Amino acid sequence: MAARLTVHSDSPEVTRELGEAVGRLIGGGGCVCLYGELGAGKTTFVQGLARGLDVKEKYITSPSFALVNEYRGRLPFYHIDLYRLSGPEDLEAIGFSEYPGDGVAAVEWPERAGGLIPEARLEVRVEYEGDNGRRVELSAVGKVFDDLLEEICRQSRWSSR
Repeated sequence: MAARLTVHSDSPEVTRELGEAVGRLIGGGGCVCLYGELGAGKTTFVQGLARGLDVKEKYITSPSFALVNEYRGRLPFYHIDLYRLSGPEDLEAIGFSEYPGDGVAAVEWPERAGGLIPEARLEVRVEYEGDNGRRVELSAVGKVFDDLLEEICRQSRWSSR
């Protein structure tokens, strides 16, 4: 059975802290797929992920028009946004099949990539919950991500949420 963690976030900072916890533990070749409505908090999670990867850039924004933003950190970090994807040729143009390589890729709107998403991945679903809250569900696909989520759950901060 795949590991799963659900966190009820009452602020953007809690969402970032969860992303940071993932970023501290994820290894090279890791893919994080983010699902959720516009404005739900996917990029907020990615900001924390970047922080956990020791990315020094202060502003991590969604690469809506460029499709990919690349950052340096403990590992190369690629923030990929497929929202404006018009077809498979766009994926070919950015060399999508080469990501994440030895780095980490965070992919927003992965459902637009069809079957090109890596088989092993961490899926993050961010949903609105009440007026200001978010429900953030992390699901492991593959053993390496099962282990990652189990480690995060061992951290008392997240096991109680």
